[in-house]
Amino acid sequence: MQVLLQAWAVDELGDDDALVEGVRRTSAGFSRENWEFDLVHAGTTEALIARRDPAGSVLETDRAVETAVLRALVPTVVPAPTVRWSDPAGARLGRPTVVMDRAAGDCDWFVLNGPRPLPTRIDIAHQLCDRLADIHGVDWRAAGLGDVFDDPGGEAAHRAVDHWESVLRRVQLEAQPELELVIGWLRAHAPNAGATTLVHGDFKPGNVLLTGDDVTLVLDWETAHLGDPVEDLGWVTNPLRAREHRIDGAWEPADLVARWERRTGLTARPDAIRWWNVLANLKLCVIVLTGTMAFVDGRFDRVHQPPVNLYRVLLDMVGA
Repeated sequence: MQVLLQAWAVDELGDDDALVEGVRRTSAGFSRENWEFDLVHAGTTEALIARRDPAGSVLETDRAVETAVLRALVPTVVPAPTVRWSDPAGARLGRPTVVMDRAAGDCDWFVLNGPRPLPTRIDIAHQLCDRLADIHGVDWRAAGLGDVFDDPGGEAAHRAVDHWESVLRRVQLEAQPELELVIGWLRAHAPNAGATTLVHGDFKPGNVLLTGDDVTLVLDWETAHLGDPVEDLGWVTNPLRAREHRIDGAWEPADLVARWERRTGLTARPDAIRWWNVLANLKLCVIVLTGTMAFVDGRFDRVHQPPVNLYRVLLDMVGA
């Protein structure tokens, strides 16, 4: 890996003396390999990270799209990683890779229910909500994201079902009657979107960096797209992930939605949030089944069991 990164750095910088040092693979994410390294060039040492597609994953996404999103966010108020080099074709490291600045900070999935004092945790929850509102406030047309994504308009919900059903058809190894029922419910109750915004797609404390008690960077943009901003609210308020997103009695879904509405000037109807809660859990089921297929194919080393508990949650949510 070091030799390959070294050759890439030399070509990108046009400097035969550029050095790559300290290459180390960190704990892998669920969908990307993370390779940290130091770049020594022109008398400076810079901390970088290469995020490479694994042989098998729980998600199949496009590095060219992710790169375009990150570059579009540079002039906005959204704190996103800085891309240095991008190789969507995988010519450099054998598989598609994006090299970014390696930012300082801590990642804590359960910071809202961690050991910090309650007022501090509430403040972090407010910051998370505000960063999500900032994402939804991006002028995506001015940023050029209309050249990257289609605008689904009012049909965002239908498009989301189409997408995740198509992924399900590609990865399922056996019949999934519970999910067929849920997909039917989603199609019958799909809400119209009140606005089109940039949607993160996987917003959570585990996808931000904290510097002290401040949210300083939003990570993992691989599922970003244009759609209904309520999709992100449905993901964040999913009852299944309450420990990540709620503080009992102090930061409940109603508090989050109210603050988000004040910050964005948009409205999120309760029935629409519930619909996107259901879609969020369908999405999680399909992600698990993607990992199952990759494991069976020998492309993934993490065992994924059928998401039976998620089936129960989904059937309860749709009243089946």
